[in-house]
Amino acid sequence: MPDLYAYTDGACSGNPGPGGWGVLMRAMDGDKIVKERELKGGEGQTTNNRMELMAAISALESLSRPTEITLVTDSNYVKNGITGWIFGWKKNGWKNAAKKPVKNAELWQRLDAANARHNVTWKWVKGHAGHPENERADELARAAWPPLSPAARSEPAGPARLCRRAGLCHHRRAGRQPGAA
Repeated sequence: MPDLYAYTDGACSGNPGPGGWGVLMRAMDGDKIVKERELKGGEGQTTNNRMELMAAISALESLSRPTEITLVTDSNYVKNGITGWIFGWKKNGWKNAAKKPVKNAELWQRLDAANARHNVTWKWVKGHAGHPENERADELARAAWPPLSPAARSEPAGPARLCRRAGLCHHRRAGRQPGAA
């Protein structure tokens, strides 16, 4: 039976602003791609973290039956949230350590339900680091943005340039707090 992988990414122009999410799903038999599927979607006014969550949710909700899958994300927010922080949030009635409501709680609840239905192995990869499947998920996410100027979508120096220029690159931002939007 092939191994199933979902490579997910979210992107946002401004934070908040128009954004998108992308998923590259692959069934692999060793090094051979048996089947491949791409998913994407977007919203006119959103945050990068919401799009990262929607990518993971969409990957898992697209599966028609309980499945063993490896979900690969470049978002520490998603990976740490679903594998660690969520247990405290649920125990505390969806409040964070500061006793404030968890941001994006409705998406975390959807991800929690989708995650419970499957046997998911969560893996993190560094974004904008040349990982081909992660780069494809990023391309899908950017392609799903609601209408933007052509220049905003096709930066010649690659996707990291747009992130950095807008001051919102989630891959290099230090000091992000668990549960931040």
